[in-house]
Amino acid sequence: MRIAVDAMGGDFAPREIVRGAVEASRAWPELEIVLLGDEAAVRRELAANGAAEEPGRIRVFHTTQAIEMGEAPAHAVRAKRDSSIVRGMEMLRHKEADAFLSAGNTGAMVAAALLFVGRVKSLKRPAIGTILPSVGKPYLLLDMGATVDCTPHELEQFAVMGGIYAGAILGRENPRVGLLSIGTEPEKGNAATKETHELLAKNPLVNFMGNVEGHDLFKGEMDVCVADGFVGNVVLKTIESEARAIKLFLKREFLRKTIRKIGALLLKGAFRDLKSLMDPETYGGAPLLGVNGTVIITHGASSHNAIYHAIRVSAECVRQDVCGKIADRLASLEKKGPLGLFRKPAAPAE
Repeated sequence: MRIAVDAMGGDFAPREIVRGAVEASRAWPELEIVLLGDEAAVRRELAANGAAEEPGRIRVFHTTQAIEMGEAPAHAVRAKRDSSIVRGMEMLRHKEADAFLSAGNTGAMVAAALLFVGRVKSLKRPAIGTILPSVGKPYLLLDMGATVDCTPHELEQFAVMGGIYAGAILGRENPRVGLLSIGTEPEKGNAATKETHELLAKNPLVNFMGNVEGHDLFKGEMDVCVADGFVGNVVLKTIESEARAIKLFLKREFLRKTIRKIGALLLKGAFRDLKSLMDPETYGGAPLLGVNGTVIITHGASSHNAIYHAIRVSAECVRQDVCGKIADRLASLEKKGPLGLFRKPAAPAE
């Protein structure tokens, strides 16, 4: 299995990217990892990690360009055809790689995937999912920004794809899917949410648990939470900001008094375990669901640990054929049309 990795994407590229790839190569020697980027820079980092290009294990693919975080996605993808992101997507398209991952420009990753890899047949829009921790179990939240304005039909497709991912990667049997809204009652929410509720309630391919609210996000009662890209992205960034704020609050309060400092030392192990539980890097990045290939997007500030786990999840997506299962499920919807979602208009009466 060949995993292509954008060595130039992210705030700490290529150092952290290459280190994570080397660690993954040592953990799973059956994988071939292709590092795309400036060859000289990548080779320096390989040497710094006591590794070198080795056919069948680690390979360097030289590119002369890199797409920066602040660049306009569509323009950058078209203008920088020899960038690590574009070349990685081309590898995926031509079956020269089984998966491609990057910590680089998210918009460019989505644009390049749509331009070079394409959508699964019958899919309207792709969705970015992310794994979030909760009291009971981690769950998948999607969309995180690939599609900002969604129709009810697109949200229904997100629910189908999210259920497949939760089953294949999170190991959930008959995953429970919730629709994020402002109330649990079916009539709560905007017009798109209410119509989506009607569609999901009738969909035999989705184990729909109904609407969920913001305070349900950490109860651990669902396996998938569906929202449009605008709401999902706001939710994710709010959670990230609140987590940082709580960390600062705790640090400030524990440092106020000597007795509290002693208490903090006694709780050091508990804090370490809590940090590990809530560390998003261990969940392996965000899958771009609905494109014709395994594409994983990781945070721009990803460390080597995040890249290591993103490679792990990429390989598992390929092994579980997540893309194929999504294509088959959407094709079955198109063929059977259980909700009329893909039903073709009736022929005009003669």
